[in-house]
Amino acid sequence: MTEQSLREEICRIGRDLFLRGYTAGTAGNISIRLDDGWLITPTDACLGRLDPECLAKVSRNGEWISGDKPSKTLELHRLIFDARPDSRVIIHTHSTHLVALTLAGVWKPDCILPPVTPYQVMKVGRIPLIPYDRPGSPQVAAKVAKLAGSVRGVMLERLGPVIWGETPERASACLEELEETARLWLMTTPRPAPLTPDALDDLRITFGAVWE
Repeated sequence: MTEQSLREEICRIGRDLFLRGYTAGTAGNISIRLDDGWLITPTDACLGRLDPECLAKVSRNGEWISGDKPSKTLELHRLIFDARPDSRVIIHTHSTHLVALTLAGVWKPDCILPPVTPYQVMKVGRIPLIPYDRPGSPQVAAKVAKLAGSVRGVMLERLGPVIWGETPERASACLEELEETARLWLMTTPRPAPLTPDALDDLRITFGAVWE
């Protein structure tokens, strides 16, 4: 895809997430890797009203080249891309049920939700919690970078999920499945039991699912 088509793709993703309620106001950000750097949404931009020409372009070292001022999470995106050369897209939202989950209390710090549905296991996998720090914190970026090689995303306490993937479709599908699982978990009383070890083994053998 050309750079222009990737700019338009970021705007499409942002509009879709905004209209479906995965982000509100000026929360969240999206980035896509280019051959000579990457594109990222501007700081304080509404994902539902992005302009392709205003997206920030940065170098491989994270230096701002053109467009509006990049998101305050610039360093987080840079370190994830460095740690995951197989990933081309990063999406961060303030998804309601996932943020609510961190306020109510996650399942475990190293896995915010138990494996309760097969598609959660297949599409998402284990998602660890990153303790709260201010938006754009370099300490948070460093913590995420250390985990990025073994997971598809992380959950920033009180802020929302950060998900990465090989394509916009895969990253979006992972985020949506994670948010839906959080919604199901929060609305179910008593809490559902996790899938059994035998069920998890079946998903690994049949579909190549990863749950560690």
